[in-house]
Amino acid sequence: MQKKIRQLAAIMFTDMVGYTAMMQSDEELAKANRDRHREVLERIIAAHYGLILQYYGDGTLSVFGSAVEAAEAAVEIQQELQQEPIIPLRIGIHVGDVAYDDDGIYGDGVNIASRIETLSVPGSVLVSGKLYDEIKNHSSLPAKALGSFKFKNVQRPLNLYALGSDKLQVPTKVELKGINNESLQSIAVLPFVNMSTDPENEFFSDGISEEIINALTRIDGLQVTSRTSSFAFKGKNEDVREIGKTLNVDNVLEGSVRKAGNRVRVTAQLIKSIDGYHIWSEVYDRDLEDIFAVQDEISRKITNTLRQKLSSSDADKPLIETKTENIDAYNLYLKGLYYFDKWSPENIRKAIACFEDSIKKDNSFSSAYAGLAWAFSYMGATGQMKPKTAFPKAEKFAYLALEKDYQNADSHSALALVKFFYTFDFDGAEKSFTQALRLNPGAAKIRNLYSWFLASTGKNEKALEQIQIAAKQDPLSLSIITTLAIAYGHTKNFKKAFEQLDRAIAINPEFRNAVEAKGWVNLFKGEYDKALSYFTKYQKLTGHPLKGLTGIGYVYALTGKKEKALEIIEKIKQREIEEPEVVLDMDLALIFLGLQDFDKMFEYLKKAFDQRIGIIFTLSNEIWKTIHSEKRYQELIKPFGLSTLLK
Repeated sequence: MQKKIRQLAAIMFTDMVGYTAMMQSDEELAKANRDRHREVLERIIAAHYGLILQYYGDGTLSVFGSAVEAAEAAVEIQQELQQEPIIPLRIGIHVGDVAYDDDGIYGDGVNIASRIETLSVPGSVLVSGKLYDEIKNHSSLPAKALGSFKFKNVQRPLNLYALGSDKLQVPTKVELKGINNESLQSIAVLPFVNMSTDPENEFFSDGISEEIINALTRIDGLQVTSRTSSFAFKGKNEDVREIGKTLNVDNVLEGSVRKAGNRVRVTAQLIKSIDGYHIWSEVYDRDLEDIFAVQDEISRKITNTLRQKLSSSDADKPLIETKTENIDAYNLYLKGLYYFDKWSPENIRKAIACFEDSIKKDNSFSSAYAGLAWAFSYMGATGQMKPKTAFPKAEKFAYLALEKDYQNADSHSALALVKFFYTFDFDGAEKSFTQALRLNPGAAKIRNLYSWFLASTGKNEKALEQIQIAAKQDPLSLSIITTLAIAYGHTKNFKKAFEQLDRAIAINPEFRNAVEAKGWVNLFKGEYDKALSYFTKYQKLTGHPLKGLTGIGYVYALTGKKEKALEIIEKIKQREIEEPEVVLDMDLALIFLGLQDFDKMFEYLKKAFDQRIGIIFTLSNEIWKTIHSEKRYQELIKPFGLSTLLK
């Protein structure tokens, strides 16, 4: 084997933009452009004493012994290719140490040059600060500073410059997407439009979109906007460029689904968000049983087009596997997801019924079991179902799902909730959350819950870090924005907490959770009048005279309005009679805490703890820390083995 040779070199990457799409629409033109591209590069690079080391379809990797020669070659290449017929080319150059052997070229400089090229725009030449330092005294090579950019797998941010010679494109900082973020390819999958004659088939088109989102999140180096933010554009005729700006993504996938009997037509278009350019489009006419193959084809097409590489473990297997051979079971599962994603108790109950019916059609369908696990975890954690009823079911279905498919991230996260809220196995919950995020790092909803877990176990800084990641993955999720605000509140950064809550309310003035959270943040600041105002608004938004009363009752109790607080208590008790499945003992305990009626407070606290409700909340929330030294409280938590968490 040849000895490895090291040298300092100027490394240049080029890439023909739109070549793959052109190959599909006009193969002869694509080949002609490729040949012209190759002839121009070979001639000019050789004239500047460079060497083309690698062709990779529509791009090249070259090295030069001089930074000036590399820059001059890049300028000449762009100037020639800007003449008719124009060939859109991106170029990135960096100076760094490289090593050669029989198997190729290596070094951090190669990776950095490649990253710079992917950030450039057609007709431009982007160079690193290191290369700029070598050419800055050459008046024939003017350059414009673009700022500092962070790249994946590059330890420190890089200063980038655009060469400004005649006929070259000089992008603005705004055009270079991902400013001060990792230079990842990014995509939002919009909800596919239901073109079927039956509006009931909307669940099917939504499900197709969600399945593709889940598949793409498995691709390393591809940043995928989560469902909530993508689906915020459902039914809206927004310009794709505006969608790209709002979601901070490079690409948008849109499409439609027409389902008729046992046939389905799926159309898909991948669009560049910066200019609305259609990269590719495809129509799939298939039998319904082939729907998994269609989803997989679309996902792989996106992956290949955006030049992402699958890991060796994923390369030979489908991104979307056939989850069930029973199409009726799959339809029922998608209908369950449709209801689940509405995130209300009544719709979660509808989702449970759909998942149960799906399992009746195919009792080996792991995704349906995972859906049940998530649904029962949600109902138990929110007190919409008695925890002693909900969590054992969630645990049972999570394990059943994992028996059938251990790679199901939703099952691991549902199990994490059981361990967190019900069995208090915090080490196990941490492992299950970590496993879920390893399997699906783009699952913002799981990261949101993980942030809650971390905050509840006293890891406020880490909780803030996780929810900030989730907010980037799902920027329009009101739930995530609210969690981010609460995380800022836990770290005493009330200014940022209010900024996030105001943002959530600006997106949807009737989003109850953000309105209620604003009440609690004001209460923590001691602004009782403001807190009462927001709690009152929250109660009205519930649309029910007996719901959303706890915050109001607590403020009344704290401000000495005992009679009003007791009236609220009676209303909450009335709701318990009307909705026996709902557990409200913690709500009553909180108001009695505000009234300093400790006997009543401990009475209801015990009832709540007997149902395994509120235990974690009392350990971590500032309001409840005043009773941690009380012997009665210590006796209450003793059976759960949580005494060591008292601070």
